[in-house]
Amino acid sequence: MEDQQVRTKSKFSVHYSVAFRKKVVQEYAKGFLNKEQLRKKYGIGGNTTISKWCQKYSNLHYLEKVTAGRPMKDKLKQRIKELERQLEHEKFKVLAYETLIEIVKQEDGIDVLKKGGAKQSVSLPKPTQEK
Repeated sequence: MEDQQVRTKSKFSVHYSVAFRKKVVQEYAKGFLNKEQLRKKYGIGGNTTISKWCQKYSNLHYLEKVTAGRPMKDKLKQRIKELERQLEHEKFKVLAYETLIEIVKQEDGIDVLKKGGAKQSVSLPKPTQEK
């Protein structure tokens, strides 16, 4: 708990240093502990505290909150909007996977992507049963 560098501690809130917040976000990004486990480990209050820190300090992109409004009258326009949201979400997923592949390549020296000119393995003929 020494690492938290608590600035102020009032009856209802505790303020953590930016360095501590970034440390928790990095630890979460490594994937060994989930948000709940990190909350317990460091005694962090609030169910969304670490999620907010991840949105603020993480390299990954998070989707903006979508406000639920009145449904559109035109079903085609509504479908277009829905597909645009899905496309945006998929773009973020691709970016996240590309970032993950880069990190694996840098940290472990493993090239995850298959080379375009790589030869396919030749499959062996299936054994025949002799009677």
